[in-house]
Amino acid sequence: MILIGQYDSPFVRRVAIALRQCGLPFEHRPWSVWGNAEQIAQYNPLRRVPTVLLEDGGVLIESFSILDYIDELVGPERALLPASGPARRDGLRISAFCTGICDKAVSLLYSSLDLIGPTETWSKRCQRQIADTFGLLEADFRARGTRYFLGEKLSHADIALGCAYRFTSEGHPKLFQLSQYSALTELASHCETLQPFRDIYLPITNNL
Repeated sequence: MILIGQYDSPFVRRVAIALRQCGLPFEHRPWSVWGNAEQIAQYNPLRRVPTVLLEDGGVLIESFSILDYIDELVGPERALLPASGPARRDGLRISAFCTGICDKAVSLLYSSLDLIGPTETWSKRCQRQIADTFGLLEADFRARGTRYFLGEKLSHADIALGCAYRFTSEGHPKLFQLSQYSALTELASHCETLQPFRDIYLPITNNL
């Protein structure tokens, strides 16, 4: 299995952490969606990451489909989400909120690098979407009273939150004071102490 994309992408990082957590070996090609766009296009004409190349020649795109394949590979006992039922739907809902935060945070970062030209209204909208979603997740997690979102075991939901939290805090330190979300801060900080999180990390830079 080959994972394409740089670890400063929260989406690529999320997939790589899941692979490491599940003990699945993979080759990493740290290609940039800007500097290596045409190389990525050989496998994914959208020129987006993560893109995963399978040993049988297949190609997977988008983190949700890749993570679903990872769970299928390792089986139900080691999967990071249940195969069905309320817990799976709950985990997918939380993960979708976290990846939505990442979408907006990445867009804001690109705009700050003059890669796109957003209006002030658009930027403020993104900021509110991020803050409101962190607020929802803070209240949700605080009400659970568990080590992780789905109980006492790390899941895709926690990995998604950890990646969204770190990317947002490092990419936009002047826009968001994430320490106000104390429950999420504790969870994200704990996740960053885990070996897969420590192994899979690349600081955000302007070198795209």
